[in-house]
Amino acid sequence: MRIILLGPPGSGKGTQAQLLVQRYGIVQLSTGEMLRAAVAAGTPVGLKAKEIMAGGGLVPDDVVVGIISDRIDQPDAKAGFILDGFPRTVPQAEALDELLKHKHMKLDAVIELRVNESALLSRVETRVAQMRERGEEVRVDDTPEVLTKRLASYRSLTEPLIHYYSERRKLSTIDGMMAIDEVTRAIHRLLLALGAVEPKTHAKGTTKSTVKGAAKKGAKKAAKVAKKPAKTAKKAAKASKKAAKGAPKTTKKALKKAVKKMVKKAAKKGPKKSAKKVTKKRAKR
Repeated sequence: MRIILLGPPGSGKGTQAQLLVQRYGIVQLSTGEMLRAAVAAGTPVGLKAKEIMAGGGLVPDDVVVGIISDRIDQPDAKAGFILDGFPRTVPQAEALDELLKHKHMKLDAVIELRVNESALLSRVETRVAQMRERGEEVRVDDTPEVLTKRLASYRSLTEPLIHYYSERRKLSTIDGMMAIDEVTRAIHRLLLALGAVEPKTHAKGTTKSTVKGAAKKGAKKAAKVAKKPAKTAKKAAKASKKAAKGAPKTTKKALKKAVKKMVKKAAKKGPKKSAKKVTKKRAKR
């Protein structure tokens, strides 16, 4: 499963990404973390990024794409990933498409968490006012002024991605103003509808081998249970033969029909109930 989450600051992307990681056993790929890891590891693209950053420059898209390429080749990303902080622009999205095409991979979903910006600002204003009332320190990046700038940046740089992925029929939109658990459920339903996850996807740690093992165990149990109605059917058939000895043809046919009907019920209801019914019916006749 390969997902991109889109949405302005405060839309809950980080929270939902973490919940997806826990539920599906995929990894969250943050461009910032990947850059720092590549620099620390001294990879060719990491060294290139280090040189650029040391000079005070912005890491170009081709270097970031190179770092993403290295990262998604690692074993923990085989089950899937969520891209966090990339792509931010249409050229980055185009570069990512090329990279995935080269690796014979595809995006399963691009999910936009749509929110009401004025409601977001109102939330921040309320939170900041409450923190100040309690005498708590307010983070410099957690104020209505900073959020207003970040929202403006998102609209100019990242919002065009909504049109880009919509044109390619990759975009799905979810109401990000719902409660956290409601957003999570909506994302899960969407992934099911897109076929990105199996109907019974469990939490992290569910692998093909554990599913296979559970299936084998279930099959053995089913086979065991299936034998029981078969035994009941044999007993019923034996009883019908015994009861039919010396009886007229019409009685034999009726008895045979009645036993067949009871055998069907025996397969559904289980051996105990069906055996009782056979004995009772036999006694009556």
